Amino acid sequence: MPLTTNPFEDDKFHEECGVIGIWNHQDAAALTALGLHALQHRGQEASGIVSLSAGASFHIHRGLGLVGDIFGDAKVMAGLPGRAAVGHNRYATTGETALRNVQPLYADFEFGGFAVGHNGNLTNAMMLRRALVKRGCLFQSSTDSEVFIHLIAISLYANVQDRLIDALKQVEGAYSVVALHNGALMGARDPLGVRPLVLGKLENAAGGDGWILASETCALDIVGAEFVRDIEPGELVVINDDGVTSVRPFERQRERFCIFEYIYFARPDSIMEGIGVYETRKRIGAELARESNVDADVVVPVPDSGVPAAMGYAAEAKIPFELGIIRNHYVGRTFIEPTDQIRHLGVKLKHSANRAMIEGKRVILVDDSIVRGTTSKKIVEMVRQAGAAEVHMRISSPPTTHSCFYGIDTPSRRQLLAAQHDVQEMAKLIGVDSLAFISLDGLYRALGHARRDNANPQFCDACFTGDYSIPLTDWPQEQAALAAEMAVGK
Repeated sequence: MPLTTNPFEDDKFHEECGVIGIWNHQDAAALTALGLHALQHRGQEASGIVSLSAGASFHIHRGLGLVGDIFGDAKVMAGLPGRAAVGHNRYATTGETALRNVQPLYADFEFGGFAVGHNGNLTNAMMLRRALVKRGCLFQSSTDSEVFIHLIAISLYANVQDRLIDALKQVEGAYSVVALHNGALMGARDPLGVRPLVLGKLENAAGGDGWILASETCALDIVGAEFVRDIEPGELVVINDDGVTSVRPFERQRERFCIFEYIYFARPDSIMEGIGVYETRKRIGAELARESNVDADVVVPVPDSGVPAAMGYAAEAKIPFELGIIRNHYVGRTFIEPTDQIRHLGVKLKHSANRAMIEGKRVILVDDSIVRGTTSKKIVEMVRQAGAAEVHMRISSPPTTHSCFYGIDTPSRRQLLAAQHDVQEMAKLIGVDSLAFISLDGLYRALGHARRDNANPQFCDACFTGDYSIPLTDWPQEQAALAAEMAVGK
């Protein structure tokens, strides 16, 4: 029978992508694969590695599926020799899931081979693509990342570094980029620093310094690398045998790091912009309890992403924390749907109620977000069927009222429950006795700020506010509608 996408997977924000690069290590491809394992949560549709060996020879392996399935074969890894490599995990935000869209993308130029992996979304990619096609460029994929390849190809600058800078100055959007050519590994972040990228140092048994670039510090941890620093917004780092060089092709701007990295996307053991994700999520939960606690017998997380926030909530509210919902970790993104009845039970493939912890009790369910509301409704039904006396839901993010155009796969506004209904209406639709979200200022307090600076917000929080920090060039109607909405103060 055919495998069909789980409809309940559509009721969560999906990961962006994960990137990694290794320079000057005898096991570069193997370390890249390990790093991709650590970054698997950022994309599960496809993965790829491009390595560079002596004689400027590039070696490529890409596939659809999970990292372990693609790079678990020793023969595959043996085909990726060399002391430098770049890797990429993909969750498609632009372009369909097909092998031609799997990164890193590779091209042969007059200066030699060039591989690039990209996390994020370019908001003027369609405009650039049309202009490039008119110039005669032939696109081989439908991903926005290929724009980098063609902009580098037509650049009139002499060296690779300047060509990449030329390309970066023409694109708009949120991005972290890792690139590899004959002479260097390069990494760059967008001028506002929306997407993350970190630098680490590797022990190199053969001598000399080994270096690593990665989306999160958890990728450094798995390969035993020492965290050096975050790549700064608008910075390009060039890593070669002489060390690490920093180039700043953009004027400094106020940083707008993605706030949802702290709420959901980053792995809990990562440190983002100097802030520990796990402790931050606990603080968010504690702030949520201070704002909207209710008399209850037990606090239950919706696993796994709701766990740290629920721990913080329970500790602050002095209510017992229990795993009242158990997650099945062996369910992927697809499952067999032989009948409509089985399809209706889809949420139970991932979650089941722990009746002993729920029956007869007033339950507070803690989750990280509500998107369409489909999964929330099913989970509430499941908890009630397990005998809960009351069900209250608390959400560790503000209501999601706007789509993301910066690399997170989100539904359109008409499909976002919070964009169509107020909190009371949402509570009724998902079937809870009460529903509350953390306030925007409460979220900022949990991140160490007194409140949101409305004139100069400290993070990118457009999914909650509609305050888009980067122009939506490819969506002019959306941009105009948002401008009108903000003008009237909605």
